Amino acid sequence: MSNSPSAKPQPDVAQLAPAKVRQFKFHYKFRVKDLQATGDAEQDLVRIWLPIPSTNEHQQIKRLPEIAPVAGVDFQEARYGNKLRYFQLPIPASGEISVDLLYEVVRREVRRQTMPDADKAIAEELRAQLLAADKLVPTSGKPLDLLKETKLAAEPLTLARQLYDVVDKHVVYKKEGMGWGRGDTNWVCDNGYGNCTDFHSLFISLARSQGLPAQFEIGFSIPTDKTAGPIPGYHCWAWFHAPERGWVPVDISEADKDPAMKDYYFGNLTADRVMFSAGRDLQLRPPPAQGPANFLIYPYIEVGGEPLPKEQVELQFSFEEK
Repeated sequence: MSNSPSAKPQPDVAQLAPAKVRQFKFHYKFRVKDLQATGDAEQDLVRIWLPIPSTNEHQQIKRLPEIAPVAGVDFQEARYGNKLRYFQLPIPASGEISVDLLYEVVRREVRRQTMPDADKAIAEELRAQLLAADKLVPTSGKPLDLLKETKLAAEPLTLARQLYDVVDKHVVYKKEGMGWGRGDTNWVCDNGYGNCTDFHSLFISLARSQGLPAQFEIGFSIPTDKTAGPIPGYHCWAWFHAPERGWVPVDISEADKDPAMKDYYFGNLTADRVMFSAGRDLQLRPPPAQGPANFLIYPYIEVGGEPLPKEQVELQFSFEEK
């Protein structure tokens, strides 16, 4: 499906080769450094929250033994049900903390559905949550200015494709200066660039504003040109709900980077990824001193109740193909 005049017709992916599957081990590893003990037990308390990937219809997760200085505790985040791993310990004499969580992952390509599915109804409570604004994801104001020159369709899938095209036209994938990467829809409206978080925050704002429930997902991309190696950073995408089709994924930042795949990324997701958490304004447990988390993919760390500067966290994510 495409409402973009410049988009080239493409066959329905469901008619092509079988859906792809990737199997790999994923190391969620990091090192906290340069911690300075004060001798005050409260000020020297280190609290660490991590997202834990879960098995769902698109991926299977097997947790392997972890390496950590203390035993962690599992919690469930309150708003979206994300699994969390929590560590708490005093600043060690070395001033460093290393953690390595290892997973076996089987990830399946998500294919566009071709038939309506009456079983894909959405619960009213979830629908209301996924139509409401988040702190940095408004459903009114600046985002709606981008729709003034578009005659919006009533049919949900056509409408969603229009919004997808609006975002792709307005936002350029670029990481420069300050402000990008927070998923701040108003900032994206003003600046017109950003990373995957910024693309999909704008899409979610627009979708929700037009009555389409939409949800944010975040994890990591797995390189396609190698069988092992480091993972430089996170990747995110979004889903919207259409009554006649159920949940439909979009990956607009990848479409922006590879225009030949633009039609594919409306309704399909490659298998080259793993999802760790969903949603925004997350209510972590036990509650952090700083309140809800904008989103959770990297370790969130507080020392003495204050967020630890990112410069003191060395990320070492990697994968090994099976």
